[in-house]
Amino acid sequence: MSGQGDRLNVFPSRMALAIMKGRMKGAQKGHSLLKKKADALTLRFRQILAKIIETKTLMGEVMKQATFSLTEAVYAAGDIGPVVMQNIDKAQTKVRSKKDNVAGVTLPVFEHYTDGSDTFQLTGLSRGGQQVARCKEFFAKAVSLMVDLASLQTSFITLDEVIKITNRRVNAIEHVIIPRIDRTISYITTELDEREREEFYRLKKIQEKKKEMRARKEAEAALREQIDGGGGGGKQAPNILASSVDEDVLF
Repeated sequence: MSGQGDRLNVFPSRMALAIMKGRMKGAQKGHSLLKKKADALTLRFRQILAKIIETKTLMGEVMKQATFSLTEAVYAAGDIGPVVMQNIDKAQTKVRSKKDNVAGVTLPVFEHYTDGSDTFQLTGLSRGGQQVARCKEFFAKAVSLMVDLASLQTSFITLDEVIKITNRRVNAIEHVIIPRIDRTISYITTELDEREREEFYRLKKIQEKKKEMRARKEAEAALREQIDGGGGGGKQAPNILASSVDEDVLF
């Protein structure tokens, strides 16, 4: 019973051995599937990381151009802030959320879209219209990149947590569950083999005892026949029932 904590506490029997073998097969199958899932998630994780680096680099360039174009627009058309604030009725660029499935993991995906007409068409009509249009174009591109970057960052964080959980499960199955089941199977097999050896030894002793008893009975029977056959000098006792002559009875 040594190593009780390293194996499952089961009664050694054929049924328990079959159950443990089934659990071992299930654990190995689960380990294989979780390993494939972890590999798929890691591959997508690296792809998203590369896209994040690329998007951040592009975001820096676009924001630099947008800030410079805003300076040009303010220099050419003056302060356009009050005009823009007066023309705002509702948001023209909106964001909607979708879902992407990667190896059973749901990832949120954000995408931007334009809803409604352009309310800034007349801005900069008197002067600086070209600079204002360029500024609007650069900032619209910056908003698009910000939405893409937010989607990538959210997916990155979600995948990072799921990959950690999946790797912990893979390590638990590989280093804890499978070895424990394997030790349990070895224990049950050893106990069953020991029982078979004990049963074989017991049957062997029983057969030897039966042979000894049979030999003793045969010897006793032979001795009894020898005594019965040679003890009376070869004469048999008279049978009084078979005699035809009756003796006289004296009163």
